This record gives sequence, C-alpha cells and structure tokens, in this order.
Amino acid sequence: MNDNRPIPLDKPAEHPIVDFTFDDLRAMLRRAVRNSAVVGVAIGLILLIWMGWQTAALFAVGGAISVGSIYEWGRLIRIFGARLAGQETGQKAGYDSGQGSGLSTGLVVFLLLVRLILFAAAIYGSLKCFHGSPIALFGGLALGLSGLVWEAMRALRG
Repeated sequence: MNDNRPIPLDKPAEHPIVDFTFDDLRAMLRRAVRNSAVVGVAIGLILLIWMGWQTAALFAVGGAISVGSIYEWGRLIRIFGARLAGQETGQKAGYDSGQGSGLSTGLVVFLLLVRLILFAAAIYGSLKCFHGSPIALFGGLALGLSGLVWEAMRALRG
C-alpha cells in the first residue's frame, strides 16, 4: 500500500556528528591509536612468521610512523582547540595555549615538521637497511588511515 502523506518537518532529524565535540575527537583519536597499534602488532607477528623478519620490520616501521602521526595530529588539534576555545570565551589566547603542554603553537608546529623529517628519514633508512617487501612498509603506513576511517565510520553511524 502506497502512503502519499507528507513527512512532518516539525522536528528535523539530527545526525550524531552535529554534537561532535573536541572531547569526542580526542577520544576518537585515542581509540584510533589503540586500534591501529593492536592491529599492527597482530599483522606484524603474522608477517614475521610468514615472510620473515625484514618484511615484519618494514611493517613495524610503517606502523610506528602511522601511530605516531595520529598522536601528533591529536596534539595539534588539542592546541588549536584550546586556542579557539580561548577566543570564543573572549580570553586572550596568547602564545601559551598548548593546554598544559607549556609550548607555544609555533614551536609545536616546528616540532611537527621536525618529526615529519625524522619520519621520512626512518622510511628511507628502513628501505635501505631492511631488504623486505616495500609493500609491507606501505601497509604499515596505511594503518593509521584505516584506523581513522574506522573510527569516523563509527562516529557517523552513531
């Protein structure tokens, strides 16, 4: 039976992402780090048994960089979130808005760039020293992205 009555529009449907806060984002990033680390250890052990220590080591380097990257993005989000919260409340955000870190925003961004350079050096060095499959390195690097996508899908689902 076809019901052609109009849908009432008095109360719009609310999506779970509407009420997403910085605390929710921090919790999501913590879960993504934890899940990526657990999956990375499990896959690393499987690669160690199946393909040898060189491939497992490349995967571990990629996984460590991936998990470290999620952690760093979480730190940047905390700092910029504290800066935005200070501006919303009318407080002077100043340079020390690292929410307990004691570091200025510029210094944190500089340290992020230094870490990115170190990550690039670790990738280069691991490819030169370990003669395993480079696909394993890319798989390890994809761990963080897959963890973030998983958590985003959970957040969107509600």
